[in-house]
Amino acid sequence: MSKRNTNADRFRKQAIATDLEEPVTEARNLAEKLGLEPYPVNYWIIDYDEMNELIAYGGFQSRYPHWRWGMQYDKQQKQGQYGGGKAFEIVNNDNPAHAFLQESNTVADQKAVITHVEAHSDFFANNEWFGLFTSGRADEKQVNAAAMLERHARAIDDYMSDPDIDRAEVEKWIDHCLSLEDNIDQHQVFERRLDVDGPAATAELDKDLAEKLDELELSEEIKGEVFDEEWLERLEGEDGGVTFPEEPQKDLLAFVREHGKRYDPEAERAVEMDEWQRDVLDMMRAEAYYFAAQKMTKVMNEGWAAYWESTMMTDEGFAGADEFMNYADHMAKVLASGGLNPYSLGMELWEYVENTTNRREVLEHLLRVEGITWRNLADVVDFDEVCEHLEPPAAIDTITPATLDELASADVPDEWIDHAALERARNGEIDVERYPWKVLTYEGLAHRHYSLVKRQHRGFLSRVTQNELEQIGRYLFDDTRYDSIEEALSNVEFTAGWDRLFDVRESHNDVTFLDEFLTQEFITENNYFTYEHSKATGQFHVASDAAEDVKKKLLLQFTNFGKPTIAVYDGNYNNANELLLGHQYNGVMLDLGKAKETIKRIFELWGRPVNLLTIVKEIDEHDIEVAKRRNREPEAEERGKLLRYDGEEVTVEDRRWEEVEHLAADDVDYDTKPEEWLA
Repeated sequence: MSKRNTNADRFRKQAIATDLEEPVTEARNLAEKLGLEPYPVNYWIIDYDEMNELIAYGGFQSRYPHWRWGMQYDKQQKQGQYGGGKAFEIVNNDNPAHAFLQESNTVADQKAVITHVEAHSDFFANNEWFGLFTSGRADEKQVNAAAMLERHARAIDDYMSDPDIDRAEVEKWIDHCLSLEDNIDQHQVFERRLDVDGPAATAELDKDLAEKLDELELSEEIKGEVFDEEWLERLEGEDGGVTFPEEPQKDLLAFVREHGKRYDPEAERAVEMDEWQRDVLDMMRAEAYYFAAQKMTKVMNEGWAAYWESTMMTDEGFAGADEFMNYADHMAKVLASGGLNPYSLGMELWEYVENTTNRREVLEHLLRVEGITWRNLADVVDFDEVCEHLEPPAAIDTITPATLDELASADVPDEWIDHAALERARNGEIDVERYPWKVLTYEGLAHRHYSLVKRQHRGFLSRVTQNELEQIGRYLFDDTRYDSIEEALSNVEFTAGWDRLFDVRESHNDVTFLDEFLTQEFITENNYFTYEHSKATGQFHVASDAAEDVKKKLLLQFTNFGKPTIAVYDGNYNNANELLLGHQYNGVMLDLGKAKETIKRIFELWGRPVNLLTIVKEIDEHDIEVAKRRNREPEAEERGKLLRYDGEEVTVEDRRWEEVEHLAADDVDYDTKPEEWLA
């Protein structure tokens, strides 16, 4: 590219950035008025190719050299050219966060992206699952992901450039590490490095001593006199060998980093890893933990951003009149994309949380009215009239320069109005034509955008069931009574719904979010159902629209990032330093083809044979034929299997049910968050 073209490119981007300065500033101001507390955000203007590069790199400008980035770049570029996919934005979890805007997008698109980003940044800053990455590191109390990934990129590039290290070997080693990137314990606080000279060295010493004791053929009596009983108990497992870990360990990357070796094909045995290999393992593990929170909260995070983007762009008119149709098209494309769409599912669930919270708040007040009980409420209360009473007063619903004096003298609670801003607006210092929200507070905005009176949610209050009314009424503290419905509704907390959103945003991940709020009411209203492939007909069919079935199906897609949960059960299996892994079976069997390829890669990180114990479902061909004739599904039988790779071939052996039943969950194990975090 010529210098002239480079300068032109820079000037063009600067011009776009200048035009977006006000939207960026005002989007942050509006986000904070609405109660969001985002990290600072740095916005960058980039072109189409740069956007594809960033998407390929996971939102960062610098990553370690590897073929996967080129593959992802090519996929993204083809999706844009042939699949109709359009990249609107990318933002990373960092403090400050960095957001990248594509220069070819319209102003309406850019505003939508900016409001979306502010909500993402709020989620990054306040969701406790993102805090697990930093809370265990005394040296780094805030996210500094860009710097970490830059260090990793430089270190791996140095290893690849080292004349004593084969570049292809480094890339192959990264491939082995990446095969386990989802096999971490994402529910634990991240610790950067394990003490390799601690547990690993102790275990190796124990194994060496065990071998020497076997060689000496000492009697149990002599062993008891010479050696500590507790040490001997730890040393001897059921088969007379060392067994570790004491409990199944989900963090496979940590385990192989601490105890693993590498297989030397020339020596035909396991040898100690080179320093660079253990270092690369550590870097891949750190990156896996960094990205874990984003994988664990995809539905919540995207739904959160879509919800607040819609509130700002539509409800508060952040999209100008000449931009609104463009924005509506933008939002429709985002929410209408096929498959399991985290944007639409997440936004629907957040709206449901808000609506159910507001509904309960209103009903609790109505049930305190003299003469109204949970038995007769639906008969004596006109829900349409209730909604009319809950609508925001005209003074805060319609704010223009001509209505400011009216707002100043309106009979509304003081806490709804930002009086300092209102005075500045009356003096012409604030453009309320464009930014009416500036003269209101969080409380005022909550009433201005109260969910139960919005057109799309107008019937939500009247949809309450008799069971829900009974539940509320039976456990209601009778500490306040009202003489009329009007008096009761005048005491409703209009911030209840938003307050609840912020509480849920702090503590939940996708699994717990879906588990708590995916109710029968939500599933029915939003037309969710399960479908299955029939062995009898060879076709897919609707299986159920029951909440329990839909929830189970969805949650299984989010448990452990939707990947099988594998744990280390024994690092000295067969008393031969072999690795025994167990698949924690929750009703979904492993893809055995992929499992075989994965244990081959784990072998390279362990240096010795790798075993994988699992449960499979098997159906006899005869049963399938009988089922077809009788138009019913054949019954599958669950059986134990042991996959083993010794460096040369993969073998698969049957195992008795007694050997695998400990892997089967009593119910569906959704891997929920620690007890003490339950809200």
